[in-house]
Amino acid sequence: MSEKVERIKCLIIGSGPAGYTAAIYAARADMKPVIYTGLEPGGQLTTTTEVDNFPGYPEGIDGPSMMVQLQQQAERFGTEVRIGMITSIELSKEVGGIHKAVVDSVTPIEAESVIISTGATAKYLGLPSEQRLRGGGVSACAVCDGFFFKGQEVAIVGGGDTAAEEATYLANICKKVTLLVRKGEMRASKAMQHRVNNTSNLVVKYFTEIEEVLGEQVVEGLRLVNNQTGEKEQIEVTGLFIAIGHKPNTDIFKGQLDMDETGYIITQGKSTKTNKPGVFASGDVQDKEYRQAITAAGTGCMAALDAERYLAAVESKEEVEA
Repeated sequence: MSEKVERIKCLIIGSGPAGYTAAIYAARADMKPVIYTGLEPGGQLTTTTEVDNFPGYPEGIDGPSMMVQLQQQAERFGTEVRIGMITSIELSKEVGGIHKAVVDSVTPIEAESVIISTGATAKYLGLPSEQRLRGGGVSACAVCDGFFFKGQEVAIVGGGDTAAEEATYLANICKKVTLLVRKGEMRASKAMQHRVNNTSNLVVKYFTEIEEVLGEQVVEGLRLVNNQTGEKEQIEVTGLFIAIGHKPNTDIFKGQLDMDETGYIITQGKSTKTNKPGVFASGDVQDKEYRQAITAAGTGCMAALDAERYLAAVESKEEVEA
């Protein structure tokens, strides 16, 4: 005889600012939330050294410490945090339906409501020197980390709107910005290219790729190569920003939830509701515009409130039918 499958009232998938904020609100509403942390407990902030722009921390805080505090706050109200990954899920199409998931490809569980906060993963170049210096001058978020390079010379990689926008943002606070574009032209809109070309301390290098990030403990420079001529050069910078896109962590939901062309979950109106009843999406998994810890936390709050209202409506319906 098989063991009875555990049923969870509110299942939260992912443990960044969105997931933990959702847990805080869900726990206070007596929804008994259970969080599965995923492969990166705490999300992208655990790879960030200093967080200076999250309200309530006048002296700043390092990313990992902030995530520990958010976890402790969620647990204080009764959230159960579990180390594990939801590897597959079958979402119900019915209002009041039960969603079936599998943890670590082994353990089946059921959920009355699901909050998705699996985030998005920044794309990197894949260079060993780049990975070694992440947190030591290599960053995938100019808005998050640009302040630490105020008055310094930095470089940014990318050719799209995000790269152009972040390059001009950096140019406002840095001495000099070098934008490295792999092709002979940018993919960014004409308006964004115009801004780039009219920023005096912003230099664009086309047909340029990074061969190596230089420095032992922190970024000290870059070795570049022209992919047309093979000519190499070395430039001195103290920061390197990667702006070649993000990949939303939504693979297990494909074919079940409405997504845009790049895989971000589409939510309804100003809510966190997806196209499946009782399933809500928060944080970077549904936000490709802002991608900040504070906006992720805000949508985590929204998702918990949406889930609470959904469960209350289902319970009222069941009482009427009974």
